[in-house]
Amino acid sequence: RVVVHSEHGRQRLIEDVGLTPDRVAVIPHGAFTHFAELTAELPPELPVPSGPVAVLPGLLRPYKGLDLLLEAWRSFGDAPPGELWIVGKARMELPPADTLPPGVTLVDRFVSEAELSGVLQAADLVVLPYREIDQSGVLYAALGLGRPMLLSDAGGFGEIAAAGCADLVPVNDVAALANGLQRLLGDAERRTVLSDNARAAAASTYSWEAVAAAHMDLYRT
Repeated sequence: RVVVHSEHGRQRLIEDVGLTPDRVAVIPHGAFTHFAELTAELPPELPVPSGPVAVLPGLLRPYKGLDLLLEAWRSFGDAPPGELWIVGKARMELPPADTLPPGVTLVDRFVSEAELSGVLQAADLVVLPYREIDQSGVLYAALGLGRPMLLSDAGGFGEIAAAGCADLVPVNDVAALANGLQRLLGDAERRTVLSDNARAAAASTYSWEAVAAAHMDLYRT
């Protein structure tokens, strides 16, 4: 038997690898709730926010859509709907700091778990505009902290949105991404709904107790 974290992953193994459907079980990844137990710190490079904050945290690689996010943010001109923090070590070429659009702060280094917890807890919105993915550790850290999310409809992200924890935009769609950012950063009520749903999901479907029980049930077969 093979365990995957999403129905998307299951279908890829069946269709692309040729595994028979009865061999592949979907068991969700658990939410990283331990971030709530840390003494949260904010990286000192970050400014004191003057409005709602969107964050893209984690290692920066081309598939994570940083270029799409910056293009979407640039479309706001000199009047962005809040601030954008990009926090994590780059594994790709970054644009020069003096070319970043207004309201964007980039912290290009590894951050500690305490700093990641601080960044996520300070975020009004976690945005993951990935081009491709199955599931994401950053997503499960955000889920464990009950943070509202804006995700691209890539891989298994749609399953998180189906649980009411995130809004979706099409992959590689800069205009839709900009609209989603504008809408959610200006809608505290919708963010609260997403946040409440994320906390509920982290305590139920995506709890480590539920994940462990699902594995034990599989092993018993």
